[in-house]
Amino acid sequence: MNAKQKVVLIGANGTLGRAVHRALRERGHQVVTASRKDADVLVDITDPESVRAMYEELAERIGAVDAVACAAGSVPWRPLTELTTADIRGGLEGKVVGQIELVRQGVAHLPAHASYTLVTGILAREPLLTGSVASLANGAVEAFVRAAAIELPGRQRVNAVSPTVFEESLDVYGDAFAGFDAVPVARAANAYVKSIEGHRTGQIFRVE
Repeated sequence: MNAKQKVVLIGANGTLGRAVHRALRERGHQVVTASRKDADVLVDITDPESVRAMYEELAERIGAVDAVACAAGSVPWRPLTELTTADIRGGLEGKVVGQIELVRQGVAHLPAHASYTLVTGILAREPLLTGSVASLANGAVEAFVRAAAIELPGRQRVNAVSPTVFEESLDVYGDAFAGFDAVPVARAANAYVKSIEGHRTGQIFRVE
């Protein structure tokens, strides 16, 4: 029987975040939600000071955190010829830098056994039109996960979940993912469970 953990879930209000929240709760874990609004703890992961404040608040309110899971990250979808430098920087800040900050700052706040689960996506390996920044961001996060895994102190672990398009999101994104096999979002949520409850590190758990 797996030990129950205190898990901080960033981005719990989205399609993926809700599924991860439900899966972790069903496994008996204590889930603390963190988002820009409508969450137990407010945080903007693109702001390093906000991440610092989140960790300090968590320490005061619930004590040691066993796992940090992120299901948040935004990138612009625009044709390459229309991309601006601001678009590129925005995508990196929205999906890469914010998730790196969760790990970088978490090292000083989380115990030796803690884990981090980040989110990427299939565009890291299957590019789409107008998705160059998404591919860039996903690939960068995956490279970071592999590198950070060999530097984290103690027994801390870091992995990423990299899903394809969800069945629940086909009405919004289906045309862009023509020919892709959609998966139920619950499958991606199970990958978070695998990362949090397991013992592997530096892994990219593909869900496709």
